[in-house]
Amino acid sequence: MATPVSETAAIFQIIERAARDPNVDLDKMERLMAMRERELNRSAEQAFNEAMKSAQSEMRTVGTDANNSQTRSKYATYAKLDAVLRPIYTSHGFSVSFDEDDSPKPDHIRVLAYVAHEAGFTRTYRKDMPADGKGAKGGDVMTKTHATGAAASYGMRYLLKGIFNVAVGEDDKDGNTPPKHSEAITPEQAQTIRDLIEETNSDIEKMCAYLKVEAIPDILQSQFGRVVAMLEKKRGAN
Repeated sequence: MATPVSETAAIFQIIERAARDPNVDLDKMERLMAMRERELNRSAEQAFNEAMKSAQSEMRTVGTDANNSQTRSKYATYAKLDAVLRPIYTSHGFSVSFDEDDSPKPDHIRVLAYVAHEAGFTRTYRKDMPADGKGAKGGDVMTKTHATGAAASYGMRYLLKGIFNVAVGEDDKDGNTPPKHSEAITPEQAQTIRDLIEETNSDIEKMCAYLKVEAIPDILQSQFGRVVAMLEKKRGAN
């Protein structure tokens, strides 16, 4: 019984036969080569996505190792995230590198993360971070140089968490299975909270301090219902 030929292999066989034909039309050959390039990219992206799924299945909540004095909350530093995540994602063929670019937002920098997979596919992630040196009350608390460096550091940390969809919490086991209540909210739930905060003109920093988290995406599933109910009650009172 003949071994089935994959779609990718079949496309390559067609291209090889066309390449050996001295009478093949040049335009047709160029279209075939473009088809080959698209198929290679598709296969590489599929391998990237499968490896990402496998890597994330091994990742658990990362423990906090630093304090935010402004929000009176704990968070995981980039060094902690890197120490926990790098052994996992590199074992699945990934590498992560960072760069900066101009941001369309004033007084912001854009932090870029290039996540490359050994199959040949690279995905770019980006985060625009404020770099105006202003504090929570609007005063100047940093020089421009310091603010830019801080924005880049924050951006790298947020990107690393976001790329691998990692939750940060105090009740983690750094690799062991955490209890269900420690899972962070989904991006959709985070957007719901942001929308309600904007509608009610609420203070994000005060909200995070009250919940003892560093940022909205760090809110736990167990807190989501309470936060939404509180904001909707405030919206109804306005």
